[in-house]
Amino acid sequence: MRTTTTAAVLTLALLTPTACPAAEAAGAEPAAGRPAAGPAPAAAPGESAPPVARTGGEAAAPPGHPAGGGAPAAEAAGAELVARRAAAAARAGAAPPAHPAAGSAAGATRPVRPAAGARAPLEFGACPAVEGLPDGVRCAVLRVPLDYARPDGPQITLTVSRVPATGEGGARRQGVLVNNPGGPGASGMAFPLAAGLPEWRRVAAAYDFVGYAPRGVGRSAPLSCQDPAARKGPTQVPVVPSPAYKRQRVAAARAYARGCARHAGASLPYYTTLNNARDLDVLRAALAEPRLTFMGGSYGTYLGAVYATLHPDRVRRMVFDSAVDPDPAGIWYRSQLGQAASFERRWHDFRSWVARHHSAYRLGTTPAAVQASYERVREALARTPADGGVGTGELQAAYLRAAYYDDVWPELAAALAAFLRGDPAELVRRAAPDPERAAEGENATAVYTAVLCNDAPWPGEWAVWDRDGTALARTAPFEAWANTFLNLPCAYWPVRERQRPVPVGRGRAAALPRTLIVAAERDGATPYRGALELQRRLGPEAALVTEEGAGSHGVVGGRNDCVDRHVERYLLTGDTSGWRVTCAPHPEPAPVSLDDRTASTLGATPGALRSPVV
Repeated sequence: MRTTTTAAVLTLALLTPTACPAAEAAGAEPAAGRPAAGPAPAAAPGESAPPVARTGGEAAAPPGHPAGGGAPAAEAAGAELVARRAAAAARAGAAPPAHPAAGSAAGATRPVRPAAGARAPLEFGACPAVEGLPDGVRCAVLRVPLDYARPDGPQITLTVSRVPATGEGGARRQGVLVNNPGGPGASGMAFPLAAGLPEWRRVAAAYDFVGYAPRGVGRSAPLSCQDPAARKGPTQVPVVPSPAYKRQRVAAARAYARGCARHAGASLPYYTTLNNARDLDVLRAALAEPRLTFMGGSYGTYLGAVYATLHPDRVRRMVFDSAVDPDPAGIWYRSQLGQAASFERRWHDFRSWVARHHSAYRLGTTPAAVQASYERVREALARTPADGGVGTGELQAAYLRAAYYDDVWPELAAALAAFLRGDPAELVRRAAPDPERAAEGENATAVYTAVLCNDAPWPGEWAVWDRDGTALARTAPFEAWANTFLNLPCAYWPVRERQRPVPVGRGRAAALPRTLIVAAERDGATPYRGALELQRRLGPEAALVTEEGAGSHGVVGGRNDCVDRHVERYLLTGDTSGWRVTCAPHPEPAPVSLDDRTASTLGATPGALRSPVV
């Protein structure tokens, strides 16, 4: 995950990484509670760790909260108490940061200190070196309960980053813009760097830019499910999985779920979207913001939608970039099934582009011919991994990026072409796992898995997954099985009670102010129908900007001037241009000749906040 490069893309993808090992990281302070007796869902006797139970007694679910899964009424009450305390402390001991003095670095202001006798919920100062952020960015930690049903019980800390509004051109400060880049499992700590990009200049004049690492991510009560050193490459993934290979992947999914329970212990059930939304409300209060101005990408749109449903009166402005379909019926099993078709369509777009540029790459003049070239590379790697570390699994993970972002198309096409000419170096550079990123990647995968598995019920029988994966692979073979195996630990998840998805918008949309959704029509990671469903659920004040004919994931922030103008206008004025408006697609990338040395630098500066598609 690139977090320090300057870039224009500000959203993160809904993560679809291959199973990669997690960091052996320190977890949250353990919650009081005991493992429940009985077998884990769908697990054979003796094959799973004992399921973890939530603490607290049963209670009726308040509106907008799930039924079951612990004590939702107590959790809601605890969240309100924590947010009120944070707001009171912020009022007593904090003030909005001043604009930086002329000629000074952004954010180079004195840390805000609490008033005498008050405990400031956030005290911003120099960022730890481990964050890799420049001096102009200030950092703090926010304490929140592990379990909101026990607001004074075990606490975890979330890392927060910030640069103040620049005030350029005499702009009036409008407050704080908080970003969640998605995942789940991605860190937003680099978001303040976006304030220095030209396309965000006017917005950064009016808003403090605030990022944070959600619970489980980075240094925020980091979650891990296995040691990164456990990965032994290369991986070989068959096009059509045999019964024996399927049994291997079922065993691996069971082992991964057991690893999550072993590493996280009693804290495992508390990595959920609902708790992420509660954390977000505490962050809002701690920042002394009566209402939240928020921008979420991919999974961040679902988090924002859940927050808006729980707290419509605390929403000021919200931008939803590349929307996840919030229909509770699709959270999350059906959503991952739906991704297969949209990834297949976007994979076809990549192959069509390569075919149109046959003169540059010599990979074929039709999408089918390009697919045949890809299969030749795949077959060669199945026989002999490149550089001893790149097999078919690494190839699949690397080329999934083509279904997310079109700006990587030239480098990926060039790598295939070079390999077929006898030079594997570019392919190895693009596809080989980076040992220095192993812990970060597994942390992201662990959080992704925990949040999605905890958020909703999943089928507990392998026969259901096998049936659906087999059917999908007939029409969408590119990612159908990879997505199935990625999410399979949820079938064996050792948490006794799952959440029930929040019915986004139900009974609350009328109270929401104007919101803005932006989406690419051919997005592979978050299919366009999700944007339409989110708009329907958020009510008549929700506007939708569509980038027609485009498919890159993450629309806001430099790809399309038309989209950026709509977002800027909304954030600065609260106004939108209509209920549904369209923008022409951003230009496709230009091909790069194999002889052009710049091919090796393409993709080196994609978004600082872009998804680690690993």
